[in-house]
Amino acid sequence: MVSARTTVVNDRHRVCLQDDTLQNCFLDVLGKMEPPTSSRLNSRKRRKDGSGPNGATELDGIPPKMSRRSLGLREPAPFSDEVEIDYSKPYIRVTYEEAMRGTPLDRPVRVYADGIFDLFHSGHARALMQAKNLFPNTYLIVGVCSDELTHNFKGFTVMNENERYDAVQHCRYVDEVVRNAPWTLTPEFLAEHRIDFVAHDDIPYSSAGSDDVYKHIKEAGMFAPTQRTEGISTSDIITRIVRDYDVYARRNLQRGYTAKELNVSFINEKKYHLQERVDKVKKRVKDVEEKSKEFVQKVEEKSIDLIQKWEEKSREFIGNFLEMFGPEGALKHMLKEGKGRMLQAISPKQSPSSSPTHDRSPSPSFRWPFSTKTPPSSPANRSRNKSAVTYDISEDEED
Repeated sequence: MVSARTTVVNDRHRVCLQDDTLQNCFLDVLGKMEPPTSSRLNSRKRRKDGSGPNGATELDGIPPKMSRRSLGLREPAPFSDEVEIDYSKPYIRVTYEEAMRGTPLDRPVRVYADGIFDLFHSGHARALMQAKNLFPNTYLIVGVCSDELTHNFKGFTVMNENERYDAVQHCRYVDEVVRNAPWTLTPEFLAEHRIDFVAHDDIPYSSAGSDDVYKHIKEAGMFAPTQRTEGISTSDIITRIVRDYDVYARRNLQRGYTAKELNVSFINEKKYHLQERVDKVKKRVKDVEEKSKEFVQKVEEKSIDLIQKWEEKSREFIGNFLEMFGPEGALKHMLKEGKGRMLQAISPKQSPSSSPTHDRSPSPSFRWPFSTKTPPSSPANRSRNKSAVTYDISEDEED
């Protein structure tokens, strides 16, 4: 199985090749890439408020953008019992200086990292990424402890061992997975897997009656320290679930899980359903309240607009009214002009002062029609006097 695969590893990429032509092209790409330095690898530590890509900080070295044609694995990492090792060749450990200078492609530096990897999260992935990037040419072997060992030495796990094996297999930085890994590394285990260095964070790990289970590895010069990722751990995730137990229990009940599957009592199940209904009513009331606020706000805006328009129209109406009917309005001028024209029409024209004077018979005074004061005259006199009738209007009658 492994003989048909040629594993090529560099500081960040690994590919399984079966074609010599494709391998030569990939080697040319590797020759142009610059291996990372140890100072950059050991300074990878992420804060909770990471601002860089994928949570990276200023301390993290941000790699240059790679071409999308870069090659990568398309299948999970194999288990150690599925990998064939050639034991005919003697295995000689490389020193730290030799590993940092870079080893031949057919002799990668074999780095081992172990753990429980329960609820596999980004902190686990970043630790394995650091282990993979310790040296320019690294073959990363990851050991995962079984349920029996974990429950005896650390505590109960959320995921069983098979789920944890599968999660580590699908991490992009892993080349090989050791199932049922030992809790304490023995010289026989290191020799069997031909391990050069062991990667783990430098915090003393007290367990199994020892102050530090990696103490003998450090004394042998085989320890390669990595940095822990702050802000996330399996214990933190479990703490969130325990703290918000009711929320997650109600969440899963809504999604179709039974109370028996969630280990929820009958009373708690009814309580969660009641809480769910109450929350729905609260949400509806809140929605109605928000909509009513929006409606009232719109009505207020419309009323303000209407009031402003009404005030503008009322001012305009009052101004027009005063302009027409005020003390100095247009109506008064129209009446004065009309009165003048009427007086001019009904008043006789006066003779010019330079005209010669001569005696005229006085014109008869004006009498209203049908008046009884003047005796009626004959038709001949009436027709004769029509042309001579003048109108005598006093000043009081003119007004």
